[in-house]
Amino acid sequence: MSSLSLQSVGKFYGHITALEDLTLEFPDGRITAIIGPSGCGKSTLLKLCNGLVRPDQGAVRVFAEPLDYRELAPVRRRMGYAVQGTGLFPHLTARDNISMLATLEGWGNDAIEQRLVQLMSLVQLKADELQRYPHQLSGGQQQRVGLCRAMMLRPAILLLDEPFAAIDPITRIDIHEQLLVLLRAEPTTALLVTHDMREALRLADHLVIMDGGRVIHSASKEELLAGMDTQDPDRLLHALLAQREARS
Repeated sequence: MSSLSLQSVGKFYGHITALEDLTLEFPDGRITAIIGPSGCGKSTLLKLCNGLVRPDQGAVRVFAEPLDYRELAPVRRRMGYAVQGTGLFPHLTARDNISMLATLEGWGNDAIEQRLVQLMSLVQLKADELQRYPHQLSGGQQQRVGLCRAMMLRPAILLLDEPFAAIDPITRIDIHEQLLVLLRAEPTTALLVTHDMREALRLADHLVIMDGGRVIHSASKEELLAGMDTQDPDRLLHALLAQREARS
């Protein structure tokens, strides 16, 4: 059984349906990209996975157990979470932002330092950058710090909510490479919410295409590409979404 799955999940805000009857299993140890137009329910789906949002129907299962909303902290400690704009604490240095969760977990100084060195090497952060505050870092440097913080506790599940949307295209490609290096070194079940099909194809092994609160496709990248006449990212997403309209 997958370590993260949704079973007949629905989420409603008044008369608005955010998610409708979603049943999904995310492949363990792989990157799944969740992609679709704005308002299709991507971020809501991700927030369901760590209990930030509760479903109105159905169940979220994490580590093969239904998510217990009375005891979210132990589950969240096994998850990494990175969002657009990094969400770094502005009053803390990069070092303190990265190591904060480990400190709260009671790690010793030696264990924290060893982990910092590992992560810095993987994402190519320099020692002097750790002493800076977020406003003293470039967008790319902030993103590296955010990834390090998300990976500090060696999470079994990594949730990424459009974390690269606010950085320039050239830096984004470099950060993509750092993320792939990180996840090759420390495989984890990763969910990446994005509206960028190029990013999804570059990073993900598995793709979930959403529209209107529903899953249109859920398949490996190879399966999706094999069934399409085009492999151009923009035309591919348009064609995949158009298949739903043809069926409805």
